[in-house]
Amino acid sequence: MGSGSGSVAISVFAPAYNEAGNIPLLLEKLDRTLQALSVPAEVVIVDDGSTDGTGDLLTEATARYAWLRVIRHRRNLGLTEAMRSGFESVRGDTVVFLPADLEADPEVDVPALLGKLEEGYDVVAGWRQGRKDGKVLASRIYNWVSARLFGVHAHDMNWIKAFRREVLDDLQLRSDWHRFILVIAAAHGYRVGEVKTSYQPRQHGRSKFGIGRIPRSFLDVLVVKFLLTFSRKPMLFFGGLGLACEAVGGLIGAFLVVLYLLEQTQVRPLFNLSLVLVVAGLLLFLVGFLAELIVAQTEQLESVLAELRRQNRS
Repeated sequence: MGSGSGSVAISVFAPAYNEAGNIPLLLEKLDRTLQALSVPAEVVIVDDGSTDGTGDLLTEATARYAWLRVIRHRRNLGLTEAMRSGFESVRGDTVVFLPADLEADPEVDVPALLGKLEEGYDVVAGWRQGRKDGKVLASRIYNWVSARLFGVHAHDMNWIKAFRREVLDDLQLRSDWHRFILVIAAAHGYRVGEVKTSYQPRQHGRSKFGIGRIPRSFLDVLVVKFLLTFSRKPMLFFGGLGLACEAVGGLIGAFLVVLYLLEQTQVRPLFNLSLVLVVAGLLLFLVGFLAELIVAQTEQLESVLAELRRQNRS
């Protein structure tokens, strides 16, 4: 996702949707944060189709802050798409992700994330301290499930983060997959760390996340688990199911043969079930072979893209 630039060491990225009440103070805090860093830095803010004047405030601010770059979506596309746009545009070798709602304090949290990153981690997640909003229980359940399914032990999967550039190059985000950045990075072999960060209740605007996202998140967890486990070896999944179907169908068929020979009786429903299972097993094997062909083509395409990235950097 993009390539770094030698003129920018650190990029701070913040998506914003209807955050007009928070933008002025956010920019002031970011200005002080960047001055304290004393390295070439930039801030990229994606206005994700705001309708409250957020985009106008940001456009005006670009004349005041030389480090600010603004990307605008014509309509609201959601956080994952905003993150895709931001990650493709940042130029730093290190990238810090923050929300624009000031629930995180850039002056405190950016140095904390960068300091932990310097300990040798590739990705560092913030761990909110003192959080007391209504989504704490849902967040704990999600973090617990993620730890059990993916083996990534972090207290706050869906919060502020800092990345090394190469991590972003390996991220392929789909709709609402911003929640899984840590587990995707860990699956690629990157070291994941965690640091305690501040938490401030929102003062302006309202949260964009509601309880209605929970069922969708559950389904996304299953999809991500499947892809991370079987995307490179689909025959392991489809072939395993196919073998199971063939085995059960074969056992039922053998039982019917023995039953017929001993009692000269026919059990038509069981015979149909056996036939269906055998055919289903064969179809699953066929799907597995087709999936393997797709994976082989995908790997070739990825090698070409990796070579293009190397050429662009050189």
